[in-house]
Amino acid sequence: MSFASRVPSFTPARPEEILKPAKPWFVVLTLVLAFLANTLPTTGVALALKPDFVALTLLYWCIQAPRYVGVGVSWTLGLVMDVVDATLFGQHALAYVVAIYGAQVLRVRVLAFPMVEQMLHVLGLAVVAAFLVVVLNLLLGAPLPGLPAALSPLLAAAAWGPL
Repeated sequence: MSFASRVPSFTPARPEEILKPAKPWFVVLTLVLAFLANTLPTTGVALALKPDFVALTLLYWCIQAPRYVGVGVSWTLGLVMDVVDATLFGQHALAYVVAIYGAQVLRVRVLAFPMVEQMLHVLGLAVVAAFLVVVLNLLLGAPLPGLPAALSPLLAAAAWGPL
């Protein structure tokens, strides 16, 4: 028996396969991968332009599988991101919780729209989360981050479709 005979053919998914809920282990795996993508060592423009993969993944799972990801998971991951980034304890947690709350409020609306409108909703949520982080940093005396920080939510919205 050859390897090719054991590989399933590429056929369109049946409706009952598409409607199956996500497995909890897959949700955790994607959150871990997003966390690792956020903590990749980057510098300069790449660091400023890198979207917040944890926030993007939390938004996705909050919209697609709200019983697995909600405010508690986002708060916990936000605190972990604060520790890893060595930033003000709670700033990512606050930003993630506000974005997730917005995603929970807009969940049914986002699912009803085509991809472009979904990306606009995600852009709004990413801007709010990034704005909260910038405001908290400004209150602590950090300099204004500039244009690259403003482009990060745009890249997050652009990454919504492919991710």
